[in-house]
Amino acid sequence: MSTESSPPLIAAQLNHLALHFPLLAKIEAKWSGSKDYSGVLDRFTLAISYCLDFIKWDVIFDAEYPMSAPDIIFGPEDESFQQFLVLHGEDPKSPMNRLGGWDSRDPTQLMLLVQELRDQYMAYQMKRVGEVQDDRVKFEISTIAFREGIEMHLSSGYDKPEEVKFAVPLVDTNINKMVPGCPWIYPQKIYLQVIYPVEKKYVSTPSAPRLKLVATPDLKTLFSIDDVKLPTWLTGMCMAEYLPPLEETLEKQVLEAVSLIDVRRRFIEALAVQFGRPVEADPIFCRKTTFLAASGVFTFLVHLTITTQFPKQPPAIVLQSSQHFNPQGVPIKSLPLTDYPFSPRWEASLMAERIWDFLADEALIFKKYCNEQY
Repeated sequence: MSTESSPPLIAAQLNHLALHFPLLAKIEAKWSGSKDYSGVLDRFTLAISYCLDFIKWDVIFDAEYPMSAPDIIFGPEDESFQQFLVLHGEDPKSPMNRLGGWDSRDPTQLMLLVQELRDQYMAYQMKRVGEVQDDRVKFEISTIAFREGIEMHLSSGYDKPEEVKFAVPLVDTNINKMVPGCPWIYPQKIYLQVIYPVEKKYVSTPSAPRLKLVATPDLKTLFSIDDVKLPTWLTGMCMAEYLPPLEETLEKQVLEAVSLIDVRRRFIEALAVQFGRPVEADPIFCRKTTFLAASGVFTFLVHLTITTQFPKQPPAIVLQSSQHFNPQGVPIKSLPLTDYPFSPRWEASLMAERIWDFLADEALIFKKYCNEQY
């Protein structure tokens, strides 16, 4: 064992959790709790995705007794979660049962424990939100209770106002299956985050909730939610009214984003007619490609980055010399070029021809720049 490592039984639990947990979970810190084995890491902070944020729990193993079940220490905001677990300890799905029958040689135990704890945490937060003395929050819960996958969280503290946060999954479609050859490990999702301030007194005209679209990180390769304009929340509106038109708009935009993959692919194919076979190309999303070009004896690479908004937006072009390097040995590159003849109404073949013609002149300017830097 190295001077900074976990015992094999504990390491196996951590590795399985990292590789197989169905949601996003990150190990943020590791440390040793043993005086005799200070280099043996047997404790760590686990950040688990929940309600578009992370809950952080400390998982405490004992390096001297690695076959023992861990202790879990919850965050300061969730002190009453421990009591909730004890009250529901008789439930067959209670994580207390797994701790009682802990099998240290089964590497799935920690992952299953965390999953069960997260499920109980969701039930705990739903109970807390359901007990909030706010008529609007109670009404909103009643109107969306039929929807699957909603997560909710009551945020409170001495130094911040009480708020109820909902994470509502949108677009009931498997986006991963819509992309041929999809490389994504986790299902890609789009959520609407809805935050209500808790109003303990009657308010005749409640203010609109804070709204934000949130997507899983990898989705931006296909579709950027930053390009989506949220509808206005009208006075007296509720989520049950607001969500259907938003979902309809998003479904159309996701379908369009998938169809634009083929548009970008045809553009790259048109470029290949002018430049020859690409040196590199993104075969799945068709967002990047690189060609080798020459102007006389001057050879250079042409990097094209194609946005999800193509053909509304032109690709960014960066030239890279294959003959000139800076003092650090890094190839000299141009700044991104976007101001060149281009129209979204042109056929892909015409776009490629115009880029070829543009670079015939731009290559001379870039060569001069490289010689000055060399």
